[in-house]
Amino acid sequence: MNQQSLSAFIWSVADLLRGDYKQSEYGKIILPFTVLRRLDCVLESTKIAVLAEKLVREQAGLNPEPFLLRTSGQRFYNTSSLDLKKLMGDPDHIGENLRAYMQAFSPAVRDIFESFEFHTQIDKLAKSGLLYIVTEKFANIDLHPNVVSNEQMGAVFEELIRKFAELSNETAGEHFTPRDAIRLMVNLIFIEDDTALTKPSVVRSLYDPTAGTGGMLSVADEHLTSLNPGARLVMYGQELNPESYAICKADMLIKGQDIANIIFGNTLSADGLSGKVFDYMLSNPPFGVEWKKIEAIIRKEFEQMGFNGRFGPGLPRVSDGSLLFLLHLVNKMRPLVDGGSRFGIVLNGSPLFTGGAGSGESEIRRYMLENDLVEAIIALPTDMFYNTGISTYIWIVSNRKPANRKGKLQLIDGSGFWQKMRKSLGNKRKELSPEHIEDITRLFGHFEESTREINGNPVPISRIFKNEDFGYRTITVERPERDADGKIVLGSKGKGKGKPVPDGSLRDTENVPLSEDVATYFKREVLPHAPDAWIDHEKTKVGYEIPFNRHFYVFKPPRALAEIDAELKGVTDRILTMIGGLTH
Repeated sequence: MNQQSLSAFIWSVADLLRGDYKQSEYGKIILPFTVLRRLDCVLESTKIAVLAEKLVREQAGLNPEPFLLRTSGQRFYNTSSLDLKKLMGDPDHIGENLRAYMQAFSPAVRDIFESFEFHTQIDKLAKSGLLYIVTEKFANIDLHPNVVSNEQMGAVFEELIRKFAELSNETAGEHFTPRDAIRLMVNLIFIEDDTALTKPSVVRSLYDPTAGTGGMLSVADEHLTSLNPGARLVMYGQELNPESYAICKADMLIKGQDIANIIFGNTLSADGLSGKVFDYMLSNPPFGVEWKKIEAIIRKEFEQMGFNGRFGPGLPRVSDGSLLFLLHLVNKMRPLVDGGSRFGIVLNGSPLFTGGAGSGESEIRRYMLENDLVEAIIALPTDMFYNTGISTYIWIVSNRKPANRKGKLQLIDGSGFWQKMRKSLGNKRKELSPEHIEDITRLFGHFEESTREINGNPVPISRIFKNEDFGYRTITVERPERDADGKIVLGSKGKGKGKPVPDGSLRDTENVPLSEDVATYFKREVLPHAPDAWIDHEKTKVGYEIPFNRHFYVFKPPRALAEIDAELKGVTDRILTMIGGLTH
């Protein structure tokens, strides 16, 4: 059974719930039952051996847990003689037996179902008379890993969440990221780590502060394993949504990961992995989500800890917290002396240019560029994500840049690399093919300027700049106040005594590139138009912005007038012909 068929089959359970449950509540039943059946299938082959081992160790007066984990071959076990299929043999006690079966799981698994609040749903299903038939439906689904791979299972979970999010009018993109986007990000962060890609028995750590259902972690693990079967990736994550957290833990559990590394809670207000640093990181934080509810906590850390905390460079406006996740990841980078770090984060266009010199956003960009942390920014096609059609960008950030990248930033316009999906999923109408992913990865890896031929014309797709090319000084230009006779008014006291009094109504600002001398710019651009103007140097601020689209703009000359006239004449002739036909 392929992914779509499996998703459709599981989704058919909704037909049983219709009437007793609202559409927005379907996920509260289907998701935990899917996880339960998956765990049920994973433990099937070792069930008898685990029960025998439990009996032997308890008779010997020993704690059976470490022995049961070894026998099950997983990081979890179940000590009940029941499974979902056996539960079907006693319809009168289905609720009681199902609870007992779930209670027999190891503590890590029980926490998963507590996050789903599954016991509450069992009670509700029982009262509705639906518990037996829903349990039977799932008992007949074969979710054994030999039939449904971990990758397929992850995709199934994500598809189900997307559907439930649409029904409940939630933001699906807060929970997971399309697999094609993840594969591109994974390619980009691993491309320069030859040791991880080739050395046997190498261990690397990967962190996702917005883990969702664990899609990014899973794809990264699959990618590294395919390139180097001897490599091992230790995965960490934190997730705010309880259902996504539960699925992520279940997925990590089945893959043999330590699920103590998956933390529940708000990453920004309660960092569950404080003090830890990582080799690699991936994140797709929610776009344009305000952080008003946790503002007091964030500002307290900013004001009291400064650069000893996560948000030393500055704070963005409350309406969009995506740059807070960027700073959070920078704080989690392994120091260069210990091997350094690289991460990829998906952001919308706002962090590139929002905020003038001195603003929180500009100060964050300034910190990133002046500390030479940004390797590349890649523009993705629009309509790439399930919940939005806006422009999105992948930032590749590293504190271990190769020598040829130092002091430079690569911009890649990948907006033209896409193919239309056969069937749209939410707002996602475009996807990256494996060839597109390979092309963008190659552009990043080669680190050179490049063009692409479109309609017979070369169009830039990769450009390289110095970091300071994105910096500027905002200077304040003052002009004197004049009296009724047109004479300049002079100050009468303080440090302004005897100096022209600035006229606030004539005050203006100019942005001068860092690469240009301010005095030269002022003499050329301002003084010819305002000979009495001067610069108030005390008000000068340094700012940074990355006007991405401007650097890829290709001028298209207007069409010749003769061509336009001919086209207008053609339209006019057609209209006259139509009118003439009406008069007959």
